[in-house]
Parts: sequence; C-alpha cells; structure tokens
Amino acid sequence: MTKYKDILLKKNSTIKEALNVIDKGAMRIAIVLDANEKVIGTLSDGDIRRGLLNGLDLDSSIESLYFKEPMLANINDAKELIIQKALRKHIYQIPIVDDAGRLVKLEELSNLLKTNAKNNRIILMAGGLGTRLRPLTENMPKPLLKIGNKPILETIIENFAKYGFVNITISVNYKADMIKEYFGDGSALGVNIDYIEETKRLGTAGALSLIKERPQEPFFVMNADLLTNVNFEHLLEFHMMEHSVATMCVREYDYQVPYGVIQTEGSRIVSIEEKPIHKFFVNAGIYTFSPQVFEYIPKNEFYDMPTLFDAIIKDELTTASFPIHEYWLDIGRMSDFERAQNEYSEVF
Repeated sequence: MTKYKDILLKKNSTIKEALNVIDKGAMRIAIVLDANEKVIGTLSDGDIRRGLLNGLDLDSSIESLYFKEPMLANINDAKELIIQKALRKHIYQIPIVDDAGRLVKLEELSNLLKTNAKNNRIILMAGGLGTRLRPLTENMPKPLLKIGNKPILETIIENFAKYGFVNITISVNYKADMIKEYFGDGSALGVNIDYIEETKRLGTAGALSLIKERPQEPFFVMNADLLTNVNFEHLLEFHMMEHSVATMCVREYDYQVPYGVIQTEGSRIVSIEEKPIHKFFVNAGIYTFSPQVFEYIPKNEFYDMPTLFDAIIKDELTTASFPIHEYWLDIGRMSDFERAQNEYSEVF
C-alpha cells in the first residue's frame, strides 16, 4: 500500500500538489479521494496539461480537471474481469476498492498480465467422506468428482496457480491413494504438491497440526469441495492490510420466514412484519492465516475452525471477515453437484 498512498489527492488539492504527486508516484496517475477515503476520481498528467492550456495556473484547484466517473474494480473481482475492464477502456491502471468504495490498491495492467510465483502455502482439506453425494462417492473421493470434465480439486488448484500460488499441501484421508495418484507432485499442473494424511478425524483445523514444515508467511486453508472465482491475491492483501491473524471468507445468506412475524409487548401486538427476510454472513470455507495460529492448534487432536477463531478472539487478537460476492458454490448435496455442472462453463 505504501506506494499507492503516494498518489492520493483530495478534490480541493492544487495543480501544483497534483504534479508533485504524479511525479513522485511515477505511475502517470493520481487517485482522488473524498473525506471518507472513497474513490471519487482519477487525474492524469494529460488532464493537468489540458487545464494549464485552458488558462489554469499551478495554484488552481483540480476539481474541474479530475475524471469523476473512473473505472473501478472491486476487491472481489477475479483477475480476468479486471483485465477485461482495463483493456475495454484502454487504461493501464485500475483502482481496486472495497465494498464501501474505499481504495485498497492501484492495480497495474502489466502486473495483471504476468504471473509471479509466490511462496504462500495453500492447504486444501480433501479428506471428507462425501456421504451426502453417495452413490457418486462410494468408489471415488468427492474432490475427484468431475465438474466441467475435470475434478473439483483440479479447478481449485488451477485457480490458485493463476494468481501465482503454486505451493500446495493436500490433506487426505478417504481414498487418499486415488488423490495422490491423480495429482502426484503437481508438476503436470505447474505447481508443487505434498500431502498430509489424517489417520483419524481431526476437524477442519486439527489437520494443520500434521504439517511438517510450518509456513513462515501467511497461508491459505480451503475446503476441497468448493467452486469459486474469488480473487485470492486480493484476499491475501486484505488479510495483511487488516493486520489480521485469522481471516475468514464469508458469504451473505438470506432466509425468509414463511409467516407473518408478530412483535408483542406483554399481550399487546405492537407490529406485524409479513414474511420478513433475515440476512446473515456464513462461513464460506476459505481462510487466510498468519503463522502464529499454530500456537492455538493442539497436536493430532480434533479441532475445528470455529473453535480456532473463538480462541483467537478470546485472546483479543485481530480477526477479519472478507465478504465474497463472486461465484461460490459448496458442493455438498446432489442438487449442488447438478447446479455446478450447469454453471461451470459459464463461470470458468
């Protein structure tokens, strides 16, 4: 974030201040923020030159110069979508904002078009029995079920790899040999894969205690039965910006009460709300952790993610939620599996 902070302006900044920011930032663009740090515009060197040619001086405000309808991307947008936006508008930098419109970073097209390998480890939980998908899982582990002519787990690995995350650990149990035989060391997919094997049920967090070489950098944990096109690079940056120890991806879930809900005071009815909709954030099964979480995980014992987060929160360490609005599907039931088959080609 440091270099992006060097290119920020307010709408009442002067042309002289803008020139200094653009020159200092060396990115050919400045970002204009309002008092709440929301992005309200962009300003280029060309915009300033046109203003000077029209009679403005260095002490003039930039308010009449900056572009007030900038092309923005959301922190949840997949890399391909951001590239498409930039190419469509012939721009080389695109501001990335959170759901409130606040600047997260400035993404450069040149960086988007190249993929640099990153050291952050990905731990994929692939040991479940998949009982709700029987008979499909009687002879095959759920992560190897094919959607879009390839296993669910292969799509997950490819999605991480396109952001440069190539160091993969797969936690296996049920029909582990089939998963190991299919993926091997990962070289066929351009990644590095190793395995940890649960000999008993350890829960969604307990399997992390089996890792031989603990990550020294923030790392991801993800259930191996999810299809999503969340931007993993932005998730990692969000985790680090929040100085979070544990970040959980969350998904909005709506539930409509099928009846009129009555509010009372004693025996008196004070209001009636017909079939109200309640909205919640639910756990999306994708996490980013800092290495210190290993201090909370018992060795070779059952331990789940809610318990881990509760322990971290109790110690008053920072946890964060990362709302995802892009495609996400938990393939837990047969109806989910059929839906994924219908949607795969359009999404991926």
